[in-house]
Amino acid sequence: MMDTGEKVEEKKTYAGIPEAVFVDDVDRYMAMAENSNNVEVVLRRLDEQHSKYKFMELNLLAKRRRLKSQIPDLEHSLEMIKLLKKHQDSPEGIETQFLLSEQVFMKAVVPPTEKVCLWLGANVMLEYTLEDAVALLVKNIETAKKNLSLVDHDLDFLRDQFTTTEVNMARVYNWDVKRRQA
Repeated sequence: MMDTGEKVEEKKTYAGIPEAVFVDDVDRYMAMAENSNNVEVVLRRLDEQHSKYKFMELNLLAKRRRLKSQIPDLEHSLEMIKLLKKHQDSPEGIETQFLLSEQVFMKAVVPPTEKVCLWLGANVMLEYTLEDAVALLVKNIETAKKNLSLVDHDLDFLRDQFTTTEVNMARVYNWDVKRRQA
């Protein structure tokens, strides 16, 4: 919340998710021009807002899953490049096993090297020096972890919006029930 005019309010969401406004005074809310005491219109609008939040949640959960699987892959690649860098000056190669296809591994001897190829995505692979590859992977890991924390923050914010919207729907519905009883 804002304490003074100078203090900037903390950013509530990073994905541009609109904030659900809590309906405190239902009578005044329903009397507004866009609502005109029409419960069906208001409930339909709130339900549509709830559906949009659900869609945003599905997108954020997919992004979260992708980041959670991407981070270990990046960290594993970084470990392998550090191993190559460690054995760069040794006269013999490193004996290892690599994944050929799903659950099929192959033994290989990797000779000392100064360069490595990294998949960048979209069927693009580039050759890097070991130092450049380490720098790139460290940067990508940091970015992925930062993005994961932003997605988690947005998911928490979204859960609050779900709750607010559902409470608003219940308050409008209860207002209508009381109005009909009276």
